[in-house]
Amino acid sequence: MNTPKDFLTSLINDMCQWRQHLHQHPETAFEEIKTAQFISDKLKSFGLDVHQGLGGTGVVASITAGDSHATIGLRADMDALPIQELNSFHYKSTHSGKMHACGHDGHSAMLLGAACYLSQHRNFNGTVRFIFQPAEEGRAGALRMIEEGLFKQFPVDSIYGMHNFPDLPEGHFAVKAGAMMAAFNCFKITVTGQATHAAMPHLGKDPIVVAAQLITALQTIISRATDPAEAAVISITQVRAGNTWNAIPESVELKGTFRCFSPAIEQHLQNAITHLTSSLCESFGVQATLEFNPENPGYPVTWNTEEAAHLCAQVATTIAGENGVDLTPEPSLGAEDFAFMLKEKPGCYIWIGNGPSTGSCLLHNPHYDFNDAILPVGAAYWIKLTETLLAP
Repeated sequence: MNTPKDFLTSLINDMCQWRQHLHQHPETAFEEIKTAQFISDKLKSFGLDVHQGLGGTGVVASITAGDSHATIGLRADMDALPIQELNSFHYKSTHSGKMHACGHDGHSAMLLGAACYLSQHRNFNGTVRFIFQPAEEGRAGALRMIEEGLFKQFPVDSIYGMHNFPDLPEGHFAVKAGAMMAAFNCFKITVTGQATHAAMPHLGKDPIVVAAQLITALQTIISRATDPAEAAVISITQVRAGNTWNAIPESVELKGTFRCFSPAIEQHLQNAITHLTSSLCESFGVQATLEFNPENPGYPVTWNTEEAAHLCAQVATTIAGENGVDLTPEPSLGAEDFAFMLKEKPGCYIWIGNGPSTGSCLLHNPHYDFNDAILPVGAAYWIKLTETLLAP
């Protein structure tokens, strides 16, 4: 019987083709129709039982071997980002304004490779669920799958996720118990004043000046009102106002995000944003409306359980060696909706190194590309994890 390494070496060209096909045809949140069909067709060709449509476009496939009732879930995300790709290689995005700038194409290809192997070499005792999830990028596809009955229709004892990480050495891993990714919340502030001619600002109430003051003041919540020992960030990411050169507009819209690792700090930031927005706008004589998570739910902290993190570290070490696993990574202020699954089930979220970020190969960057060299490494991790958790 071939070892996983031998099998994956023979499968590397297929995994590269799958990954590059997905990269070339990106689909954003809850629109992953062709992506889901491509993944489903592959899984069916491997002989898996496949369910489509959970969470809109989600795919869940299962394999059972032996007589154990033990069940685990392995999850990959499928969605792309609304970013215009600036790469020039032959498999660059064919969909204007959309690209796989976060590596979800690679995540799906790695899990497909593991499914292919495990379907042919059932060296485990129990059931493994392969969960391909839509809408990770800010739209909480994981939560929607859960709300539509993911763990009721497809029960699991524990759940596991993996994400590529630029600047972590190629094929290395990083994992720890506790927080791996931050809680994520959005907010929208609308500052409403009184429109007037740009040459006569004294006749109106300029919301742009107030908004500028507010943007600066919000940063003092982190620098002067939050314990420096607590990791947290507030970022204004969108400013929209006005339609012409010579008119002060009626209103300004600000959108932003805040992130942290503690529910107490999360509440503190929300309270501070509320108070500062209200008091500053009142002092300028303008109106303000504030909404938290107006379009999508916030994400909780991605929290690894102690036992699962320890086991995943052991598995990663068998793949990458003792020097290839970082057991004390700094948690990221990025966020991940896999956190919703970890709130429901014990489990672990691990990072796999994508290699250097040379040439702006950073997550959510228009020059990003997943490193195909790590496809067999990630697939081998999934295989070894399954065979360890569901040992015959």
